[in-house]
Amino acid sequence: MRTVRGWFRETTGGLPRTFWYLWTGTLINRLGSFVLVFLAIYLTQARHFSAAQAGLVMGLWGVGGAVGTTVGGTLVDRWGRRPTLLTAHLGAATMMLTLGFARPLWAVAVGALLLGTFAEAARPAFGAMMIDVVPERDRLRAFSLNYWAINLGFACAAVLAGLAAEAGYLLLFVVDAATTLVTALIIFVKVGETRRPTAGTAQGVPAPAGPPRVGALRTIAADRVFLGFVVLNLFGALVFLQHLSMLPIAMGDAGLSPATYGSVIALNGVLIVVGQLFVPRLIRGRSRSHVLALASVVMGVGFGLTAFADAAWFFGLTVLIWTLGEMLNSPSNATLIAELSPAELRGRYQGVFSLSWQVAGAVAPLLGGLVREHAGNATLWLGCAGIGAATALAHLLSGPARERRAARLRRPGTPVVPVAAVAPPAPPSAEAGVRSAPAEPVTARTPA
Repeated sequence: MRTVRGWFRETTGGLPRTFWYLWTGTLINRLGSFVLVFLAIYLTQARHFSAAQAGLVMGLWGVGGAVGTTVGGTLVDRWGRRPTLLTAHLGAATMMLTLGFARPLWAVAVGALLLGTFAEAARPAFGAMMIDVVPERDRLRAFSLNYWAINLGFACAAVLAGLAAEAGYLLLFVVDAATTLVTALIIFVKVGETRRPTAGTAQGVPAPAGPPRVGALRTIAADRVFLGFVVLNLFGALVFLQHLSMLPIAMGDAGLSPATYGSVIALNGVLIVVGQLFVPRLIRGRSRSHVLALASVVMGVGFGLTAFADAAWFFGLTVLIWTLGEMLNSPSNATLIAELSPAELRGRYQGVFSLSWQVAGAVAPLLGGLVREHAGNATLWLGCAGIGAATALAHLLSGPARERRAARLRRPGTPVVPVAAVAPPAPPSAEAGVRSAPAEPVTARTPA
């Protein structure tokens, strides 16, 4: 019993109160995340749209998400974390109800576009807030706890949404909007602005000029280390998101029902809920580059084995394997992106990173479908394994440069300078010296 209590204290103890308010908001919001889970079914069965029309609506959601993360990241740095997050949640709740009452295709399409914009605009603000309030030594486990809440909410929402849909699809939109408003209320009452004043900025008074306002995108565009990491995340996301598009098709071709797919994919959420809190202890003190490389290999193997799956148990095994890779990837990924983001540009860095998920969300189904149609099912999944291996090698090669970049940004008073113009000397043990202590997961069950 003492061991269990000690583990619980080590996992949850010492985190700021503001973090727990954000964590609670995440859990409540995810428990009500009904619409995206059932949107395709709603469009085709309740609104009687064709598959092509439903695909158009889903695509516009993704386009709106790409706009939202970009604009949201800019507002986070210029306007503030709290007002951006509150505006995004209130806008998302409003558009959720609007979409539920929309009937013509054009109205549904516009509603999905605006809903995606508001919903995804919250991501950079939430990510920046988490980084602001949680000390560097605790970020790994803080993000792990947040990721655990995301997946617990996601798993419960899938079950609850099915029950709510039996009472009418409108209830899905109403409950989703309500939980979004509750999250906004928690932030409004309990969470203050977390952005800290930087050099040249008086307390509470934004600086008239400086890196956050002038040349921010130019700075990010010149940050080759950061953009390299974003590209690697994009490739990983292209593989990971095949579970939402090509996996159900592959299981259908194997003669398995949609209900079987639902049961198999539920293993992903169950394993994360059960095991994610133990990941911090597992990866603590290890090189993040090695952890990310291992995660890429494991995910590649899991998706690659799908080429040979022909029964429910086999598909379930592949899901369990790539879920283990996801669990290893998320904490190191989230802490690293936090350390690669200069404080003055934290929101925009978060926005650019989130944009990689939005791009993958739009491209993954299209690319997967083209490969499957023209090269075959086996080629698609074995190609995923190949991408995983190549991404792992890239993580190993680029890891030292990322750790030198993170170490440089940790020095107090370091100005924001495009990384392409800086080549700081690397200490012999640079990577070993910046290994994270606790554990954290990926921000979002993305795209979520």
